Amino acid sequence: MFTSALTTFVVAAIGIFIIITFFKGVRVVPQGYEFTVEHFGRYTHTMSPGLHFLIPYMQGVGRKVNMMEQVFEVPSQDVITKDNAVVKVDGVVFFQVLDAAKAAYEVANLDQAMIALVQTNIRTVIGSMDLDESLSQRETINAKLLGVVDHATSPWGVKVNRIEIKDIQPPRDLVDSMARQMKAERDKRASILEAEGSRQSEILRAEGEKQSAILEAEGKREAAYREAEARERLAEAEAKATALVSEAIAKGDVQAINYFIAQKYVEAFKELATAPNQKFVLMPMEASGVIGSIAGIAELAKDALNQQQASIASRPPRIGG
Repeated sequence: MFTSALTTFVVAAIGIFIIITFFKGVRVVPQGYEFTVEHFGRYTHTMSPGLHFLIPYMQGVGRKVNMMEQVFEVPSQDVITKDNAVVKVDGVVFFQVLDAAKAAYEVANLDQAMIALVQTNIRTVIGSMDLDESLSQRETINAKLLGVVDHATSPWGVKVNRIEIKDIQPPRDLVDSMARQMKAERDKRASILEAEGSRQSEILRAEGEKQSAILEAEGKREAAYREAEARERLAEAEAKATALVSEAIAKGDVQAINYFIAQKYVEAFKELATAPNQKFVLMPMEASGVIGSIAGIAELAKDALNQQQASIASRPPRIGG
């Protein structure tokens, strides 16, 4: 009975050994990972995703390396800028392992080494810049960090794809000072814009007044020209009338003199009556003299009409063809 139990135990042990040996010799690598193979502790090759067979107890899996793009956060740290301002800076790093063997055996702790490397270079890059530059040139900082860190991690079989500075926090008192400076700058810009607006308004107003004066002068010139032309025509009419009256006087018609006398008399009386500083006009006036002058004008008109009728009567009659 003891022998039977021993035999059963041995068989079970052998079965377990065979199962363990089988699982040690068969490895399945999932997608996105690579496993390193060690032969008695020495690296031999890398297994890509899929089914692989190993020599049990002689070969084993050394490191399981994630080959997908990974991201880790850079802890916040105090950094002194070129102008001695202390700021808190943090960020994120996107990287991908390209060589599993180098990532497994060239560096002891890849994540910790990369964090230390990025933090050191952040202090170097921002420390060479002024505060205003570090706040406004974040893309430049990212580019510099990416170039330096990617070059430094190449021996580790790692490709750094992006480094992004998440936040740069100046001290509170410095933030308040910057806010006051920004407010003063905005007030300055507003004053300049207001002054420019006033200046432009004055220029436009002056241009408008100038144009108005020019148009007014042109209008006065045109009016003067029209008035002079009217006076010229009036003078021509007056001269013509004077010539006609003189011709009538030369022919012995004394009534023609009364035309000018009556005209000048009436015009003088009109000026006196319409003067702005006169309310009442009291002056001796002989109505008979004015009526006589008017009668003379009537006689002139009658004589002119008789002469016209006599001229028409004296013409020979027209004979129709």
